[in-house]
Amino acid sequence: MLEMRGITKRFPGVVANDDVSFDLRAGEVHTLLGENGAGKSTLMKILFGLYQPDAGEILLQGRPVTITSPTDAIEHRIGMVHQHFMLVPTLTVAENVALGLPSMRRPFTDLDTVSQRMVEISDQYGLTVDPSIEVWKLSVGERQRVEIIKALYREAELLVLDEPTAVLTPQEVDDLFVILRQMTEAGRGLVFISHKLREVLDLSDRITVLRNGVVTGTTVPAEASLERLAEMMVGREVSLAPDKPPVATGRPRLVLEHVTVIGDRDTVAVDGVDLEVRAGEIVGIAGVSGNGQRELAETIAGLRPAEPGSSVQIDRADVTTADAATTRAAGLAYVPEERMKDGAIGEFDVGENLLLVNHRDPSFLRGGLFDFERIRLHCQRLVDAFSVKTPTLQTPTSSLSGGNIQKLILARELDSDPTVLLAAQPTRGVDIGAAEYIHGQLIERRSEGVAVLLISEDLDEILALADRIAVMYEGRIVQLVDRADATREGLGLAMAGAADRSPG
Repeated sequence: MLEMRGITKRFPGVVANDDVSFDLRAGEVHTLLGENGAGKSTLMKILFGLYQPDAGEILLQGRPVTITSPTDAIEHRIGMVHQHFMLVPTLTVAENVALGLPSMRRPFTDLDTVSQRMVEISDQYGLTVDPSIEVWKLSVGERQRVEIIKALYREAELLVLDEPTAVLTPQEVDDLFVILRQMTEAGRGLVFISHKLREVLDLSDRITVLRNGVVTGTTVPAEASLERLAEMMVGREVSLAPDKPPVATGRPRLVLEHVTVIGDRDTVAVDGVDLEVRAGEIVGIAGVSGNGQRELAETIAGLRPAEPGSSVQIDRADVTTADAATTRAAGLAYVPEERMKDGAIGEFDVGENLLLVNHRDPSFLRGGLFDFERIRLHCQRLVDAFSVKTPTLQTPTSSLSGGNIQKLILARELDSDPTVLLAAQPTRGVDIGAAEYIHGQLIERRSEGVAVLLISEDLDEILALADRIAVMYEGRIVQLVDRADATREGLGLAMAGAADRSPG
């Protein structure tokens, strides 16, 4: 179906694709695997007409083509389901599907015809969605189906799916894979972009790995393993299962009682949460994004007020109404969900970001003025201890990779010797090597008696690190289980709201 030959794409200061060749056959799933920044999405955006290559050619059915826009791509029967859904929430499903398409009833949109064709597609592939419902009322999994229906409505024969499982529960992922298999059986070709190794092995017919914009190899699942794929992605051997030694837990260090929080839309985002995290344990909070995890983290960190009747205690100190500085002084370290919005200032250099929270420390002063040599030594010690790769301490933080920015934030937070560590999505958007390092740091702090609360949408991460797992759904903790008793299926059901609320 598709050949991409010698594709090269340069951006200022970086070669995103360097002489990349890739092909797709009818009736197969060919996965593009690689870390963030490896060049996967850039290559597919070239195919979809969003970028133009600096070199190379594209052939469809053996004929060279020039694709200058998404409209060209759609005319060539190429569809793309983007990682971040391209839907208008206030419009109905049918209106979203019809957007941008000519209508037989010009100047009016023929929604009846659109809805009828949608029902036919839905019946064929099991993509059950009501055409008349507004998109904002749909679950994340249903929105994913709408994106696929949009592509099929436009008669796409070649479909690109960019990280389609990032916001789905395990059961929704299983359902999606059934649908994708039906599509390949009908002769369609699918390009699956992902960095989730287990899913790649489950779904793919072939796997091509990109690293730093270069193809490092193509393989098939029967000849691959998780470890081998990780090594192809990173260029070295990677430990995928962190070593977690047994630790005797101590007293509760973080105690949440009846915590209720109002979200940005003036509705209840966190609804009566009770939870304890003991010294020497990692408690993981699992759940699909948007179920109150962010608001809960901000409340614990003193960045968002809790409602009357709530209680947040850190090492027996009541910090329910405390600000961020007081909460930190009580023993909390906080790795926020959005590192460049809440964790670091991109325009500040590395050294300045390392000092953001403790620049008033008297040890950095001499005669009432900053002791810059002592500050430099302190920052260099943190950079070395946490393996932050940066040319100098004066390098703007925004020029570092995501993994190194995250390690910088972790270095700053853990330097305060916290008793409670709150880590929200600590490895989102970082490479496997950085994720391996960050996991090691969380386990090391657990061994030192720190109480670690890990909030993550990555179920593999939760299962690998947590001693106990709490599932949040619509602002409530609907399940709390020991890791030994947890199953992927049970957690997935709880994440979808299909589990009874457990005590505790």
